[in-house]
Amino acid sequence: MRIVPTICLLVAVGAGWQHVFAQSADESGITRVAAVSENNEGGGTGQQPIPPSYRPESPVVYTSSRSSTYIPMDSWVYPALDRLHALGYIDTAYMGLRPWTRLSIAHMLQLSAGKIDDNVNDDQAREIYLAVQKEVQPDIESAGTEHFGRAEFESAYTILRGITGTPLRDSFHLGQTVINDYGRPYGPGFNNYTGFSARAEAGRFSLYFRGEYQHSPSYTGYPLSVAQLLSNYDLIPLAQYPVQSTLPYGPISGQDRFSVLEALLSYHLWGHEISFGKNDHWWSPDKGGAMLQSINGENTYAFEINRVEPLRIPGLSKLTGPFRYDFFVGSVPGHQVPVQPWEHAEKISFKPTKDLEIGFSRTVIWGGKNRPCLNTATGVFYTCNQPITLHTFFKSFFSFQNVSESEKFSRNDPGARFSQFDFTWRLPFLRNWLTLYTDSMVHDDLSPISAPRRSAVRPGLYLSHFPGLPQLDMRVEGASTDPVSDGNAGGNFLYYEIVQKQGPTINGSLFADWIGRDGKGGQGWLTYHLSANEFVQFMYRNAKADGGFIPGGTTQNVYQAMIQKRFLKDIELQAFFAHEGWKAPIYKPGLQNDNVIQARITWYPEKQKTF
Repeated sequence: MRIVPTICLLVAVGAGWQHVFAQSADESGITRVAAVSENNEGGGTGQQPIPPSYRPESPVVYTSSRSSTYIPMDSWVYPALDRLHALGYIDTAYMGLRPWTRLSIAHMLQLSAGKIDDNVNDDQAREIYLAVQKEVQPDIESAGTEHFGRAEFESAYTILRGITGTPLRDSFHLGQTVINDYGRPYGPGFNNYTGFSARAEAGRFSLYFRGEYQHSPSYTGYPLSVAQLLSNYDLIPLAQYPVQSTLPYGPISGQDRFSVLEALLSYHLWGHEISFGKNDHWWSPDKGGAMLQSINGENTYAFEINRVEPLRIPGLSKLTGPFRYDFFVGSVPGHQVPVQPWEHAEKISFKPTKDLEIGFSRTVIWGGKNRPCLNTATGVFYTCNQPITLHTFFKSFFSFQNVSESEKFSRNDPGARFSQFDFTWRLPFLRNWLTLYTDSMVHDDLSPISAPRRSAVRPGLYLSHFPGLPQLDMRVEGASTDPVSDGNAGGNFLYYEIVQKQGPTINGSLFADWIGRDGKGGQGWLTYHLSANEFVQFMYRNAKADGGFIPGGTTQNVYQAMIQKRFLKDIELQAFFAHEGWKAPIYKPGLQNDNVIQARITWYPEKQKTF
């Protein structure tokens, strides 16, 4: 785990040098892109004429004093840009470090304008470029003025979800029927989530908000016998902790509440967005899940420093290429064992070549009240508190090696430490066709690279289009948190820790990969694109929990058909039907079936006010 803080230190030092050379570097970048644009517009290439609606944005306009809001991870923009990257464009995109700001996306597009302009036969890439460019066009226009303020009512939406049968709602044990959904509550019957989003930007400051009313029906959770068995596996006795957010048992009340999904106040400084509030995190190149930071659970309030534009460090970047990094620290609500811990997470990614991206990250959960401590003189455990202070934070941040039992069960415990490694590689000779990527994670080891037999892994392969059928793409991903060498710990190895027993969860849901503890499975998608933001898609998902963790094991098979369509340009309909068959003998005998039908209607009014 030493590699992440060490590289972060080097990058922080290099950032000062980068600021010195920023002006000359930006000017050279502008000159290069502008020249490409001029050559393409000269008409002497003999290429086919460009459609009148196509206007590549050049030159690239970087600004050191203009803040920009993030685009949430459930936006249509990310699948579109993922596809554009897989087609061989937007070389400056960091697929393992999302979300992106609107201006950073604009810069990616501007730097790819010349390449898309050259390839006049790539209609799919041009269509994506134009659609995303339209989305960020107001940000491009306002980037040229330092004193231009703007507020926008971004969207209003409603999600109508019906569920028949008995769905699974336990990411920490048996599995989930609905995944990567911000930890929204759901149950059998009618569920509804209705909300809106708005944003404002003025100079170095920006503000983003998205909130929604959530309704879910009541239902009956696990019977007492199952709850007692699972709590014993977690080493969290039900008699001592009758309320456990990670264990849905007994009558579960329906929900009628207003929930804040994102609420972020940001300040832009030297290519960084420094912010406080709730923000999405997706630290993986995968589509289906992320080993450490995802939107499978709720977002938490945190302080964050995110390098949103690529950073070149003189000398070092000749070897590693440009860098991006992100850091945040905040609370982890919903834990009972211990109560009110915090997490800090840091990631750094770099691109040695335009086709290869490498990332390292670490997430640490530390602190909290009512935690076990050991009296080394008597050998007796007692209850103590580990406060959240600068001392305990730095102790956790700079802890790189295993600790003794006496230190682990004390106020000096560095916390539950999870390290991650990922890469994205557009394959040689097939860089416009095939992208290979992998996300991986390990607990209490330096890196998954140094301990592959103890690591979780999520590999994937993305075919951006088929020969003769450019509108069709296919993606497959596998996932496993059941490593070869886990010391026969069952589910108490990854996503679990002897002190932080509820692991990387927020209010009961894993904010890591939905595959859960001691699980194996995967996903596949076959998508036909009607346009840049419209598609028809079939998805299959499978998950199995090992019998060494859950007696009798578990099995899930989900088949889903989805369509996304635009109406009247500003109305988006996304609808799907999913059928799930699952087995969990510990819970219910035989094969169980449930169905989910959902329609999400979003209105993009494009109503804005300048000031």
